[in-house]
Amino acid sequence: MTNRSNVGVDVRLRALVLTFLLVWGGAAALSSPAILVLGDSLSAGYGIPTGKGWVDLLQARLAEAGFPHRVVNASISGDTSRGGLSRLPDALELHAPRLLILELGGNDGLQGLSLDELRDNLRRIIDIARDAGVEHVVLLGMKIPPNYGPYYADGFSALYRSLAQEQDLPLVDFLLEGIATRPGMMQEDGIHPTERAQDRMLENVWQVLEPLLPETSS
Repeated sequence: MTNRSNVGVDVRLRALVLTFLLVWGGAAALSSPAILVLGDSLSAGYGIPTGKGWVDLLQARLAEAGFPHRVVNASISGDTSRGGLSRLPDALELHAPRLLILELGGNDGLQGLSLDELRDNLRRIIDIARDAGVEHVVLLGMKIPPNYGPYYADGFSALYRSLAQEQDLPLVDFLLEGIATRPGMMQEDGIHPTERAQDRMLENVWQVLEPLLPETSS
């Protein structure tokens, strides 16, 4: 027969080991350098299966490449630069990211909002992130259809390039490069990429992001 006291000790020991592993694993995850993605539906994965968006693919790519970073997706469908600005301080305090991927402005453009306000909001996001200790801000550029005329559309796309130059930021010139005009890469609304397009979106981001990762791996 098994001694009941020994069984009790064994159960308690296993419980202590399990608790240690859970606490250690959680602490290790939190100690990994964080990449915060602040975006809208393009990064939130609107209209595609959960876990299939380019941000989810980024986490898998980091692991495959041996980088320790954890990705925090703070993207909300329909969000504007003003909304991202209001949400940023809490996200920075909670996650303490080393890198920020900034993907906002598309909804500002589709709503015809002021380009001056968009520029100001993005600039303030960058300043707040840097003040909070973010080492690199990667800006994802966007283009919009000429619904509001070529002057507005051209000014919109140029805004990202001029802001990146002004703030000395790494820039993805157009997140949807190689996607927006290709059959099967956009959903029926003509605005949101399909699941098939997510790999290409990741590649567009990765070529700019990867050189920054070794500096923030510790």
